[in-house]
Amino acid sequence: MLFIVPSPIGNLQDISFRALETLKSADLILAEDTRTSLKLLNHYQIFKPLSPYHQHNEHKVLHHLANQMMAGKKMALLTDAGTPGISDPAFLLVRECVQLGIRVECLPGPTAFVPALINSGLPCNRFAFEGFLPLKKGRQTLLKKLALEERTIIFYESPLRLVKTLEELAIHFGGGRSASVSRELTKIYEENRRGTLGELASYFSEKGVKGEIVIVVAGMDDREKSKEDE
Repeated sequence: MLFIVPSPIGNLQDISFRALETLKSADLILAEDTRTSLKLLNHYQIFKPLSPYHQHNEHKVLHHLANQMMAGKKMALLTDAGTPGISDPAFLLVRECVQLGIRVECLPGPTAFVPALINSGLPCNRFAFEGFLPLKKGRQTLLKKLALEERTIIFYESPLRLVKTLEELAIHFGGGRSASVSRELTKIYEENRRGTLGELASYFSEKGVKGEIVIVVAGMDDREKSKEDE
């Protein structure tokens, strides 16, 4: 059996009782980074065997892990922060389990884009989650396509690329498009900055940025759409 266990995105108290009980009952915990997961496990005095499972080894260990579960082993999958499978490894292992008839349970829990979306003040009844943009190939093509998206759009970004991405979004979407940037969510120095893409690019270009970042951008409105149709 495989359990998908969300881990806190910052504040260690944001883990559920069920997640803790699941980790305690697992035969093996798969961790994106064992050092990071150990901090969480030690905090809650959970002492279980750990094995690395990340984007660089998931193809190699996939069948071995599936065979162990077929033999009756109960595994829990953790990533460094948030829900496995959301911009983190999980898909390949879940697909393999589904194909082999291995039971999979995904626990509800922390995911960075949800509080960022709600906090943005932008419409959240319909949205498109894009995760990290391609670094090179296909990046500009995707941005041109997303500029026409009418739903609220969510991106993940690193501190080093934040300003560049905001500037590119301003070019393709228009500098006046409403947006927000959330960083260090649930931590002491959490920041949620709202404004236009142009304003946000200018603000963060003059400020050192740390932490995981979520960018939320308003979709194309009727006024912009009418200009495109002209």
